[in-house]
Amino acid sequence: MELMVFEDERGSFHEIWQRRRYADLGIDAEFVQDNRSVTRRKVLRGLHYQIEHPQGHLVTVSHGRVLDVGVDLRPNSPTFGRWTANELSDSQPRQIYLPPGIAHGFCVLSERAELLYKCTDFYYPEDEGGLLWSDPDVAVRWPLTDPIVSDRDNAFLPLKDIPASRLPKAPFGQTT
Repeated sequence: MELMVFEDERGSFHEIWQRRRYADLGIDAEFVQDNRSVTRRKVLRGLHYQIEHPQGHLVTVSHGRVLDVGVDLRPNSPTFGRWTANELSDSQPRQIYLPPGIAHGFCVLSERAELLYKCTDFYYPEDEGGLLWSDPDVAVRWPLTDPIVSDRDNAFLPLKDIPASRLPKAPFGQTT
């Protein structure tokens, strides 16, 4: 979604969240937590999700440029195992909404990037799951040839090896 930006000689202003406007677009989510990630060039974070408490994410980049990726892990979804990617940047303010059950990750394309994302459920560390960012069957086309990835993210399993009990409990069609 493109954001409306108001600019003048002082700078710019845009809304990140406005309940009525998003409800008109079919996103009638109740957000309970806001997160901020500041990350440097060539870092790839993800692909993360929660199992029993899946989170919807409304993602905005307030500084820099990233490729933001979601992989559908919702049971019975016609797009199960497929990914989508959107470039988000501060120079062309846009947002992406990833409903509960979508594994989320991103890689930084600028020197530094700051992501802000609203979540529809709280973060529970014991509930976290992950999908291997380089899963050859999912085949996300990351634009980095040698990304900086944490040991934890490198240790996640490919989708074919994740037991059904470790996938998010978010039925297809759930938007909030």
